[in-house]
Amino acid sequence: MNEAQPITAQALRAALLDKLQAQPLEVLDESAAHAGHAGANDAGWGTHFRVRLYSHAFEGKSRVAQHRLVYDAVQEFVDAGLHALAIEVLGPPQQQVTSGK
Repeated sequence: MNEAQPITAQALRAALLDKLQAQPLEVLDESAAHAGHAGANDAGWGTHFRVRLYSHAFEGKSRVAQHRLVYDAVQEFVDAGLHALAIEVLGPPQQQVTSGK
């Protein structure tokens, strides 16, 4: 990723789909809520994100290992200025349907 390009939810989503085949996947830009905090930029977007996702790559792995996979998938964005990433690992899609989530 070129540092001149803004970090967007769409770009993060594309990387997570490509590298982890994440499904379901939700990416939220929460940067505006962090204006004035460490790592925030003057634009109010592109620095703080939340992802909710599941990947078959997570199966049998600890929470720490799952989060490491997510960070590995978005490392180019971290290098370009992504300051904070909240990760919510969901259960497998079939588990979500049966549990009502």
